[in-house]
Amino acid sequence: MTSSAAPAYATGTGPSWESVPCPVLVAGADGTVLRANEGALALLPAAAPGRPLSEAAPDWLASAHHRLTQRKPETTLGDDHVVRGPVGGRTVRATPTAGPGGGITWWLADDSPDHDLAQALHRERDRTAFLAELSNRLLASLNLDRCMEATAWLASTHIADGVTVIATSMEPAHFVTYCVRGQDPLRRTLALDPGDLPPELERILGGHTPTAGGIDPAALPGWALPPGMGPVGSALLTPLPGHGTSAGAMFLLKRPGSPAPDDSDDVTLRLFASRAGAAMSAARLYAEQSAITATLTRDLLPPGVPPLEGVEFASGYRPSGDTERIGGDFYDVHPGSADRGDPLVVLGDVSGKGLDAAVLTGKIRTTLHALIPVAPDHATLLRLLNGALLDTTGDRFATLVLASIGRDGPALDLRLTSAGHPVPLVLRADGTVEAADTSGSLLGVLPEVEAHTACVRLEPDDACLLYTDGITEARGGPTADEFFGDERLRAVLAECVGLPAEAVTERVQMIVAQWLGSGRHDDIALVVLRAPAAPRARRDGAP
Repeated sequence: MTSSAAPAYATGTGPSWESVPCPVLVAGADGTVLRANEGALALLPAAAPGRPLSEAAPDWLASAHHRLTQRKPETTLGDDHVVRGPVGGRTVRATPTAGPGGGITWWLADDSPDHDLAQALHRERDRTAFLAELSNRLLASLNLDRCMEATAWLASTHIADGVTVIATSMEPAHFVTYCVRGQDPLRRTLALDPGDLPPELERILGGHTPTAGGIDPAALPGWALPPGMGPVGSALLTPLPGHGTSAGAMFLLKRPGSPAPDDSDDVTLRLFASRAGAAMSAARLYAEQSAITATLTRDLLPPGVPPLEGVEFASGYRPSGDTERIGGDFYDVHPGSADRGDPLVVLGDVSGKGLDAAVLTGKIRTTLHALIPVAPDHATLLRLLNGALLDTTGDRFATLVLASIGRDGPALDLRLTSAGHPVPLVLRADGTVEAADTSGSLLGVLPEVEAHTACVRLEPDDACLLYTDGITEARGGPTADEFFGDERLRAVLAECVGLPAEAVTERVQMIVAQWLGSGRHDDIALVVLRAPAAPRARRDGAP
């Protein structure tokens, strides 16, 4: 509202003065009250004409009047000059317009409802922003320690001066996180006996107390006080509800003289506790599931290879998914002994991918461990394994290749048997690549299994490659849809003459990976058995 030539009622003169529907007060440039209508006198009883405005009106209005009368003459009054302040328990809005002789006419209005609504809106915005920050921080991690740190830090920043968060535990050891406003969270693991827990906390951790409640600061045990907190004026203990059980509890501590919470703080606290508890519960469940998964996965991973005397052994494994560790391809090594015969290498492929295939892989490996001591030859071993798979695998099947290793001086005598599996390739020292003469039927499909065993002799520098069809059926190349194929694999293997077994596996895997690019692929597994090169004759006089 602006005016360069105020109307009569703005100057406090004329017949319309008393008809103004709101309180109006006119004050001169010297700060003296010139005129006030009945509404203004009802609001400011001391605002009689001739009195200083500093005595008749609150300080915020008198200060605004003095400031605006000192403005430059060309400055017009507008919405930017509106002021607000308390009058008798209400919030009053004062809008200035130009008055007589450089004075100001103040139009007064009760602004309490709008002011209260604005404050409520501001509080709600603050609460929404706080809860959004809480959710973002808690959802950023499935680690229980990180969730407890975020809970303690946010609570100490927005709700209390000091915070102690304790996680539910079935053991005497409890995870506890402290935080004092303005400081970093501090983690501790405390061995707490039931006697060390306040009764209210014991009930919360047992899931029997659904709401927050005050607690006597003098009754707080020493471990519940954050380091550096200082004197505690008030304490609140609130549960952190989880998924069907208690995720923990939280002490909210305030120093003496800190403002007491209002009703909106209670709503915020309940929302805070429910979100923090849900995040902590989810983190605990994730940790438990991860531990279970790690335990179950441990026996499904490719095994460590025991040393085989007189044999160079190397292996490679790549699951179909880049984020997976296990799949349907596998290999295993069974060291030989006097009562168990020659060392046996097993490489196989189970139908399917991922976890389901890995579970069947684990069954096959476990069954083989049990059958090898009672199976005198490959045919018997495959027959017994086939019978076991028929009873347990449903519509799944497996292929397998067995390699028994016998030593004859520097040479190796291999017995190779394929059961529906790609036949092993033999790399001779002169670069020739041969396919072993073995074949057989799938396992877990027919009541009877057929298999033919090939005997292959590896002279020094000769090598044998066992592999799964994830190599030959790898799609890629220039068209991104062409099989790697048998001939390409033979050509790559022929280039590996004289290389150690480890280098052969690395070479094959590198070429296949380049062929695949970023395309999808099946599980890949390979094993190289190599007869070490004969030692070179030493020169005369050499040590």
